Amino acid sequence: MPWWDLGSLSRLKIFSGGSQPNRMQEVQLGSHTVRSHGVSVARTHMHDWLILMLLVLIEIISLYVIHPFYRYVGKDMMTDLRYPLKSNTVPVWAVPMYAMMLPILIFLVVYFRRRDVYDLHHAVLGLLFSVVITAVITDAIKNAVGRPRPDFFWRCFPDGKDVYDQLGDVICHGDKSIIKEGHKSFPSGHTSWSFAGLGFLSLYLSGKIKVFDRRGHIAKLCIVFFPLLFASLVGISRVDDYWHHWQDVFAGGLLGLMVSTFCYLQFFPPPYHHEGWGPYAYFRVLEESRVGTQAPNPTSIHNDQALEVQVEEQHERRRSNGCLGLSITNDDSSLTLEELESGRR
Repeated sequence: MPWWDLGSLSRLKIFSGGSQPNRMQEVQLGSHTVRSHGVSVARTHMHDWLILMLLVLIEIISLYVIHPFYRYVGKDMMTDLRYPLKSNTVPVWAVPMYAMMLPILIFLVVYFRRRDVYDLHHAVLGLLFSVVITAVITDAIKNAVGRPRPDFFWRCFPDGKDVYDQLGDVICHGDKSIIKEGHKSFPSGHTSWSFAGLGFLSLYLSGKIKVFDRRGHIAKLCIVFFPLLFASLVGISRVDDYWHHWQDVFAGGLLGLMVSTFCYLQFFPPPYHHEGWGPYAYFRVLEESRVGTQAPNPTSIHNDQALEVQVEEQHERRRSNGCLGLSITNDDSSLTLEELESGRR
């Protein structure tokens, strides 16, 4: 089987390195804006937005209506649940700000630079799905497990006087809403939300700045790791505030990363892919437009076939000369790819 086909030859000018391909990318990107294609893209994904709204409704019900499982808490268990009741270092209202609004702001900056409505729409939709799906799963597990928080004692007995029934279970006399919140320790919602939003942003930046382009610019990793570092510090703050056990934070971070990865790969190639800088939809539309503008021409088809044969012969010669592809002859048959494309010898 040949090492490339006519389709890959036609795409080389778009996706390979060099200044001319980059200019072609920018020209194509500038033709797909919110004004020209925004409505059609939104209509195409209307069912996705409807499902997203349904998930938001489920999250609201799970958060405010459904009560968590009130797990048995005996007196001998209170040793690990007597940590002081503190306020949140990271407020609840701040989580959507850095997990959703900050990534969307970065998506907008990229859009105004490249004018690609597919990138903007799919990045926003993927981010929202990542956060909302994570939130639904997190709160569903919270309500099902009902694990007490490390400060449960002071939530249950604000005056410090513990009371138990004949089975040894707690008889709480604190505020009902505070007690209810005290049974939602596993997993950490702050952490899962943080890794869902900032993890998606980290993957997005990895593709945009081409971290895995094999050029050895390891400084790019600092940009990619910064969102993950921030999410990790949020998780650590939950342990420091005695709102969560370390297992809750670990599970929340793992859950957020997994969901964000699945949601990102639904719309974008992996960051290490050579097309990882753009969404699948853009390359699909670009390919369709390329095919639509090229009329079938017998002469051009014959030339493309001849070009393929020449490239295959050159590849065989390079392979026979070693893994580096160094030519040991100076004959006229050693042609570069650029010369083959331009028709020069």
